Amino acid sequence: MPSFLLHAALAASLCCAGSAFAHVTLAAADTAAAGGTPQTSAPAREAPVDVSHAWARATVPGQGGTGAFMTLQAATALKLVGVSSPVAGVAQVHEMKMEGSTMHMREMAALELPAHQSVALTPGGYHLMLMDLKQPLAAGSQVTLTLYFTDAKGAPLQRTLQLPVRTTAPDGAGGGAMHRSH
Repeated sequence: MPSFLLHAALAASLCCAGSAFAHVTLAAADTAAAGGTPQTSAPAREAPVDVSHAWARATVPGQGGTGAFMTLQAATALKLVGVSSPVAGVAQVHEMKMEGSTMHMREMAALELPAHQSVALTPGGYHLMLMDLKQPLAAGSQVTLTLYFTDAKGAPLQRTLQLPVRTTAPDGAGGGAMHRSH
């Protein structure tokens, strides 16, 4: 399938779904094992970021990509500059937004995380794209993601997560619009 059709299909599925919530398990990450990630000369420290309401959308056989969603709150101002997962050949930070009457999805070089402010990654807004999947993501399973950040001085930080895989947003999940709580 041409990549523009894949992106259009993924955009449509992300736009129409609601945000969902689940708790995540946080662990120290291994930079060397995280292929395709931002490379820096200094070893990354664990990022001072609270992660909540995290989940990844289940796929069907043959589906090449999906989204991952969560809410991030940093103790100090940070930038989310990348993501990796062993289940995906390509993982990116994305933004969806309306431009006129057309929904556009694009990769972002960095997503600002202001200190002590929640930034939601939701269907239809900021989100993480997992593409070139190596296997289908089955509902009820877990997927590992490593998030890569930089602080105000450009120092690398990271956080590794285990996200539950779901077919639909959990009950009580918020809407899919871009959201930033203050």
